[in-house]
Formats: sequence, C-alpha cells, structure tokens
Amino acid sequence: MPRKTNTAAADKAALPRIPAELLEQLIPGPVTPGQLEDIFQRFKKAFIERALGAEMSHYLGYAPGQAKPDGAVNRRNGKSAKRVMSTWR
Repeated sequence: MPRKTNTAAADKAALPRIPAELLEQLIPGPVTPGQLEDIFQRFKKAFIERALGAEMSHYLGYAPGQAKPDGAVNRRNGKSAKRVMSTWR
C-alpha cells in the first residue's frame, strides 16, 4: 500500500512568502482589533482586484493600456466602481 504524502506541507511550501517589509508597511505597530480588521479588509480588496485584473488580462489576451489584438472579439471597455454587499461591512 502506498504511503500517504503530507500534502498540507507541500501546499504551504508552494505559497509565496510575504516579505517583512510589506508586513511592516501594513502593520507598522500595535493596532486595535478594529484597525486590524480595516487593514485586512483593505488588503483583501487590493488582492481580489489584482487577481480579477490578471484574470481579465489572461482571458482577453492583452494587458490594460495595450491595443486589442487583431481578430479578438472581446475588448476592454473601461471600469467603474462597484459595491458588493457582504456580511463584513
């Protein structure tokens, strides 16, 4: 019978490391729980925006600011602010 591999350790090793300088910018010193929640929400928003932008660039085949490739059917048409209602805030 094959041995079980420790997939949790392998998954952790594949994740990117967060530089100490970035953490120092995000959390410069002691913070209250409310401040920590605000920091986390802002980080999560920036993270999701970055991921969605990368997904859109991958799907369309070109980065923002570049010309639409010849033969491409879909194109970027700008962006606007949107508000998503959630249980967080």
